[in-house]
Amino acid sequence: MSLWAIVPVKPLRRGKSRLAGILTEDERAALNQELLERTLKTLSTLKELNQVLVVSRDPHALTIARNHGAKTVQEDGQPHLNTALTRATVVAQVHATQGVLILPADLPLLTADDVLALIDRAAKPPVVVIAPDRHGRGTNALLMVPAGQIEYDFGEDSFQRHCDRAIKSGARLEIVELPTLALDLDLPEDLEMVRKLDALKM
Repeated sequence: MSLWAIVPVKPLRRGKSRLAGILTEDERAALNQELLERTLKTLSTLKELNQVLVVSRDPHALTIARNHGAKTVQEDGQPHLNTALTRATVVAQVHATQGVLILPADLPLLTADDVLALIDRAAKPPVVVIAPDRHGRGTNALLMVPAGQIEYDFGEDSFQRHCDRAIKSGARLEIVELPTLALDLDLPEDLEMVRKLDALKM
């Protein structure tokens, strides 16, 4: 199966604004770059992915992506995640990909095994595989075969909307709940949790 991973990336200096109370703008930019590079390195190890495509309006993020062998799509116009993902999916479809995996760059515990767990559940299309966040409200990963099976509806409480769209489309719905996929770095308490886990590894 031909499968592309699409990684949406906010401008590195503007992302993670909800951490502004505990991190400076430079620290947030460095954190966002570290998360992006970590995600790209993880994805580049997987032969199951034919291509990684990064969509962003940040030229620096796109340069980092190309340095890691990813294709890029420059986001323009008003910033809107779902529109950007739709554009990126069309690019993937032009290259005859059968499926797409949407994977944000802010999953600090992401492993190659997590991605393989998602891919394993994507056999026998049409199928939509969704990994919820740790609160069961957001969507931390979304894999669909064929590409374009459902419209994207990222945003607050998107998990249930994506589930509903998958069922309505006639696709099989698979839900993957893994602790390493469930933690997205968004709030101060998320960062504190990551720091505690890092401390335990040392």
